Amino acid sequence: MLKYISTRLLLLVLVLVGVLVITFFVTRLVPGSPVSLMLGARPTAAEVAAKTVELGLDRPVYEQFFRYASSIATGDLGTSFHTKRPVTTDILERSSATFELVTISLVVALLIGAPLGVFSAVKQNTPSDYAARFVATIGMAMPLFLSGMLLQIIFYGDLSVLPLHGRLSQEFISSGSVHRYTGLLLFDTLLSGNLSAFADAARHLMLPVATLVIASLGVMMRVTRNTVIEVLSQDHILASRALGIGNQLLYWRYTFKATLVPLLTVVGLTYGYLLGGAVVVEFIFDWPGLGGYAIDAIAVNDYPAVMGVTFVLAAANLIVNLIVDLLYFALDPRTRLT
Repeated sequence: MLKYISTRLLLLVLVLVGVLVITFFVTRLVPGSPVSLMLGARPTAAEVAAKTVELGLDRPVYEQFFRYASSIATGDLGTSFHTKRPVTTDILERSSATFELVTISLVVALLIGAPLGVFSAVKQNTPSDYAARFVATIGMAMPLFLSGMLLQIIFYGDLSVLPLHGRLSQEFISSGSVHRYTGLLLFDTLLSGNLSAFADAARHLMLPVATLVIASLGVMMRVTRNTVIEVLSQDHILASRALGIGNQLLYWRYTFKATLVPLLTVVGLTYGYLLGGAVVVEFIFDWPGLGGYAIDAIAVNDYPAVMGVTFVLAAANLIVNLIVDLLYFALDPRTRLT
C-alpha cells in the first residue's frame, strides 16, 4: 500500500512538472506582449524597456523558466502583472468559490445520475429507458455556454425567480453580515447565523450548478445503466432472484453495490471535467472564481496568473484521481490482493 502511494505521488509530481513546462512555453508563444497591454496606448520605448526589465522578461526564456520553477518549489506562484498582487493570494481568495461550485455540482449529478441509471437499466428498452437516455444524451451534447444562457433566459428573463449572476446579493455584501470563515458561502452564511443570506447564496448557486449538472449527468447515468445491466445478467444475481430475494433489495443492495467501482472512476474523471467547465460557467454567471480570474489573465497575457491557475487546477485534478485510486482499496478487495 505504501509503495503504491509513493509511486502515485512520484507520478503526480512528474505530471505537474510536465504541466508546468508546457504551460510556461505555451504562454510565451501567445501573440502580444503583457508590457504593451500594461502600459496602455503609445508607450515610449524607454517605458517599455524599463517595464520589461522590471518584470524579468528581458532574460532568456530558459532562465525565466528555471527562476519560475524554483519559486514554485517554495510555494511562490509569482506576482500577477494585472492585479499587482501575489498569484497565490489571488488564487486562495477565488479558489473557494470554484471548488464550492464544482463540488456541489458533482454531488447533485451523482445523486441524480446514479439512481436514474439504475432505473433506466431496470426498465431496459421501455419508453422510460428511452426517455432517460434521450435526456442524458441531449445534456451531454449541449455546450455549456448554450445551456447556461438558456437557463438564464428562462429562470431570470422569463420567470424572474432566480438571480442572473454573482454569489450573493449586493444587500448582504454591503451590510457585511456574512463573515469569511472558509470561503464557502453556504457554510459561512450558516456560521454567521444569517439564514436569509444562506437562502440567497443557495439561489445564486442554482443556475450555475444546474448548468454543470446538465453536462455531467449523462455520463454518470449511462455508466451506471450499462454496469447494472451487465451485473443483472451474472449468475449470482440470477441465483438470488431464484431464491426469492425481492427486487428492491436485489437492485439497491447487491446490484448497485457492484457499480460503485466503475462509478467511482467516473466521479474522478467528472470532477476534472467540471473544473475545466467551471471556467466557462463562471464567465457566463460572473462567478468570482478561478475561471473568471483565468479569463482576465489570458486577455492581458498575465503569464504568472495563467500558469498559476493552470498549475492549481491540474494539481487538484490529480489529487482527486489519487483519492479515487486509494478508495478502490476500500471498495474492491481484488485491488488489495493485486
